[in-house]
Amino acid sequence: MRYSEEPVVRMRALRSVSLGVPDPQASRDFYHEVWGLSTVEADAGRFWLRATGDEHHVLRLVTAEQNRLDQISFAVETPRAIDEAARRLEQIGIPILRPPGRLEDAAGGYGMTLVDPEGRAIQLSADTHAVPQQEPAGRRAIPRKVAHVVLNTTDIDLMADFYVEVLGMRISDWSEHQMTFLRCNADHHVIALNQAPWPSVNHVAYEMHSVDHFMRGLGSLKHHGIEPQWGPGRHGPGDNTFSYFTDPAGLVCEYTSEVAQVDEDSWLCRTWRRVPELSDQWGTAGPPTTGVRTAMAGLADLGHRDEVVTGIDDYFIGSE
Repeated sequence: MRYSEEPVVRMRALRSVSLGVPDPQASRDFYHEVWGLSTVEADAGRFWLRATGDEHHVLRLVTAEQNRLDQISFAVETPRAIDEAARRLEQIGIPILRPPGRLEDAAGGYGMTLVDPEGRAIQLSADTHAVPQQEPAGRRAIPRKVAHVVLNTTDIDLMADFYVEVLGMRISDWSEHQMTFLRCNADHHVIALNQAPWPSVNHVAYEMHSVDHFMRGLGSLKHHGIEPQWGPGRHGPGDNTFSYFTDPAGLVCEYTSEVAQVDEDSWLCRTWRRVPELSDQWGTAGPPTTGVRTAMAGLADLGHRDEVVTGIDDYFIGSE
């Protein structure tokens, strides 16, 4: 064990992702008018967009000099669990960016923010504003929730240990020693880690209600003159459908559906070979474009290292 014999916290679900982009308005227009999300709040160049599930929002857009992952937010059962997590995080030397308290974000609630070994801000929250679930109107293709985030990492083993031992995730599968898929509930993965030359966001996936809605989404994007840069197809690990695009900032976004559901009593983690017939079980996707490969590599991102207390440089991967 690198961190703790017992996980510091148990997370219930992935709530939302916050992305930093140079032009939040352009990205908002794409996700609101084309991708199918709805803007629920806007404030001084920040935008909160919701899907049809009960989360207040699944995507937040903020201003940044270059593309970056601003924050990932996870649901925790109670405020008391967050207070206990903060106490234990301090004991094992995990930096806390924002201590427990009432959240000033548009979703409200109670929460805290910690920093992972590559500088990413991880928010834990409870009692956020819930909204009634909505069924897609007519034949519109609207995402149901944020399905998963894939993170590029320079040390996949250390990062996997952190998300398992500190945040209570479980490893569902490996794709050789290149990717690992982690869950916090029955969904096969809500986080995936990809071994890479530098830390960055690889892509964000949004779950559609069904394969039918997934295909309608592709049709809607085609109507807007936007073609997939990889897909449609069906992955091996996770058994989910996929189709990848790039947004106006050059970040990769994915439509997906039918992610595998894990039975904790019977699931066996396996290592998948990285071959075309297992990357795409349908055999329909073909290879990803050069453009989407480049976009998935992202820009090197040191995250929030400079915002936490000094004296813990050895905690961060790549620190000298």
